[in-house]
Amino acid sequence: MELKKDSNAVSIDMLLIVHSEKRHAAQGAHSDRQADPGAPPQRRGGLQGVGNGIRRWQKLERNDLHGNLAEKQHAQQTQVITSYDNQGTQLTVEVHPQDAMPQLLKKFSLAKRLQGDKNGNTRARQPGGKDAHAYPWDRSSLKSMPLDLRQFEKLDTYASQVTVKSGLDALVSDLLQEAHSDLERVRAIWIWICHHIEYDIEAAQEKDRQAFKPTTILQTQKTNCDGYAGLFERMCRIAGVQCMTVPGYSKGFGYQPGQSFSGEFDHAWNAVFLEGRWHLVDSTWGSGLVDSTTSKFTFLYNEFYFLTHPALFIEDHFPDNKNWQLLKPPQSLRQFENNMYHKSEFYNKGMLSAHPQTSIIKTVNGKVTVTIESCAPTLFMFMLNGKQEHGLLSLRKNGMKLDVYPPTVGTHKLQIFAKGNSEIYSSVLEYTLKCHYADIDVRLPAELHQPVGPSWFSEQMGITKPSHPEPVIYTSDGRCSVSFGVEEGISVLASLHGDDGPVTEETQRRYIFQLQREKRTELKVQLPHAGKFALKIFVKKRQEPGNYVFVFNYLLCCTNSKVNWPVFPESFGNWGQDNELLEPLSGVLPANHNVPFKLKLHGVAKALVKGQDTWPLTLNREGYWEGSCNTAGCQEVYVMVLENANHNFYSYILKYKVNAQ
Repeated sequence: MELKKDSNAVSIDMLLIVHSEKRHAAQGAHSDRQADPGAPPQRRGGLQGVGNGIRRWQKLERNDLHGNLAEKQHAQQTQVITSYDNQGTQLTVEVHPQDAMPQLLKKFSLAKRLQGDKNGNTRARQPGGKDAHAYPWDRSSLKSMPLDLRQFEKLDTYASQVTVKSGLDALVSDLLQEAHSDLERVRAIWIWICHHIEYDIEAAQEKDRQAFKPTTILQTQKTNCDGYAGLFERMCRIAGVQCMTVPGYSKGFGYQPGQSFSGEFDHAWNAVFLEGRWHLVDSTWGSGLVDSTTSKFTFLYNEFYFLTHPALFIEDHFPDNKNWQLLKPPQSLRQFENNMYHKSEFYNKGMLSAHPQTSIIKTVNGKVTVTIESCAPTLFMFMLNGKQEHGLLSLRKNGMKLDVYPPTVGTHKLQIFAKGNSEIYSSVLEYTLKCHYADIDVRLPAELHQPVGPSWFSEQMGITKPSHPEPVIYTSDGRCSVSFGVEEGISVLASLHGDDGPVTEETQRRYIFQLQREKRTELKVQLPHAGKFALKIFVKKRQEPGNYVFVFNYLLCCTNSKVNWPVFPESFGNWGQDNELLEPLSGVLPANHNVPFKLKLHGVAKALVKGQDTWPLTLNREGYWEGSCNTAGCQEVYVMVLENANHNFYSYILKYKVNAQ
């Protein structure tokens, strides 16, 4: 072997690398296993939300070391095979016809590619004990090194706007204009790739187009996961930063909770050497998502996969070499398969942990309970088999609790979404439920929306100090009274919903009678029959236009089959919030009866009850208007008030119906 050196390059006549017999045998066995016709079909992976079949990483064809395409003389006769192993070693082999003269002494520019560390080492250091992070995650940070993302704001803006003018070297040179450290160099390259390279869906499905060269990627600005990883590695090495491509398994598109992994690797990512340690990045998953229904890629930057903490990265990335887990202790493939998969949005939205910690859950007496802990108050929602039904989700100060009651025996898909600081709910968890017994007695109203029960959110919306802090209220006689404080300027509206009549849209509010006492609102509720009902609470700022906003609901439960309460009287706009009705509470009065009335009315000069005749009400010493009326000969009875003694105009405030004779 002859080496010729100058200040800028190294020329190699021939380089022959021989692996040990043990390693050779292992690779041969692996190749045989890949070729096994009985092996399971290839999984889809690569990009999150997209399918990707990747060839054996060791077989991917590479280019010359400097990022420009090496010209292949007599391509029809000469074959060039370039490969890298996971220790940073490159092997290039040219296969020539027997009568051809090889062009030796071909120059490769290694000065930038293998610039390596400051000590002049040109071979990437293998990960060791100083690179390992403790497992499980210690909740200290989402990153593998201390980062203040605000320090990258100017650099990120600059890097995202750099355009390709010529080749890869020029692009990297432009990107590094605003980068002054290895960390900033890596950041600039990461940002550019994530904002400019689109996932090539067709290439992900056609194996013969999977090996992408950097110059081709720059031209098309499309590639798949191995192209992303190869481009990232090449650009980092041009920038003088050690970087490795890591192949392995991933929990990407098509992943099913609890599935096993075998056969060919389905993904590739990078390890980059910064500040004396190896760190992990995945520019494929950092760039965006593919809609599985439309097969269209959308750029959607994901910060999570830049220098991700290894204890979090292992949740959806399993490398071919356990050393690239950067974990102590490393995880086995079986552990990777069985461990709960928290999506990146789980951590982006501020989640800390979830229970159960297994992705497949068996019901206990027809019920499954899931809890999530978050670092800040967060809004959640769930879907069981694509519908927001059959569950009770209650918010906690730092998390949530969800009780799910699958309606049938079998397998069910449970998805949990979180809102975080954005206006969009994102999927953060997915469970597979195995139900061997369905409790038909736990049938929840279809109108029972989430969340159930008061929480930090209802307090934020102006409802405080509830009389019933728990989400479920049990009543033996079909009646209950719920009260809570209401901030000044807030109006409250409530409605009752059940799956069986007679609660119709017209009577949803008639089974609730709302009273205002000082700064508290009381809701008197009478159920029309036994069963389960959703008591929904809405609020609105009085001085602002628009509709009432749903805040939360209670689940009301009654098992007394004798319950048969009528509606409350219908109230009109002039029924003041501070008014109080003591009797009659039933909105349906008996025919041909004398019915007593007793109310507390504020700011009223006169009050009367009008049926077939008119009966005045008198104000007693306790401040209540009292009197009675006879329901003979009438179908409706009204309570009317005169607010100004100088006027003769009475206003309707309550309406009763009279039973037919």
